[in-house]
Amino acid sequence: MTSVQRKSIGRWSLPVVAAACLGVIVLSNREGLAASPAGAASRVVDAEGRFLDADPMRGRLIVIHHDCGGCHGGDGNPASEGFLQGLRDTTQQFNIGPFITRPRNLTPDNLTGTGRFTERQIFNALRFGLRPGETPDVDITSHTPGEGNFPANPKYLAVPMPWIAFRYMADQELQDIAAYLKRALKPVSNKVPDSDGPPDFWASAYTAEKIGTYPLAAFPTANEKVPQ
Repeated sequence: MTSVQRKSIGRWSLPVVAAACLGVIVLSNREGLAASPAGAASRVVDAEGRFLDADPMRGRLIVIHHDCGGCHGGDGNPASEGFLQGLRDTTQQFNIGPFITRPRNLTPDNLTGTGRFTERQIFNALRFGLRPGETPDVDITSHTPGEGNFPANPKYLAVPMPWIAFRYMADQELQDIAAYLKRALKPVSNKVPDSDGPPDFWASAYTAEKIGTYPLAAFPTANEKVPQ
């Protein structure tokens, strides 16, 4: 998300933002969802909790292409000051209705960043929208709370983290992102205040018709056509 988009988000209505970022919770509560895309890498971890198939350098490119630094600091330049170090001043925060959300420190600092989380916990945050600090380090095989290691009382990431879109990425891509954040960034101490919330209660207002299903609707939809 760019700085222009970040400034604009404060003018959005709360339901619109929450629908875009949290609606999948409705799906999670109503139905089991399909497994990861065919050909996705296996989620095997070593004794240190690192994905065996992950490539941090591929993850670096994905992080840059998806502009994670646009919210978490440094924009698309990994050499810039504050890259992925989280909120440092109020220009980086999001004002959504009565709530304020603050981009977290993604560097592997043990106290203030992702250092205390495993790669699998980061993966689960990106795939399922689950807060890594409040979700066990387990392989989740279902999208239904209480089934397949999915927490019975899940705690979700605050908006506007775009995990709604990230959930469509292949296992391999999400593992690569987790590996980059954990293995290829220098840890930086930057304590970011918690976001307002929790936002979990917003989910009940949204349906699959508003935010789309997981996996993606079959091609072609009513808005698409077979290329000639």
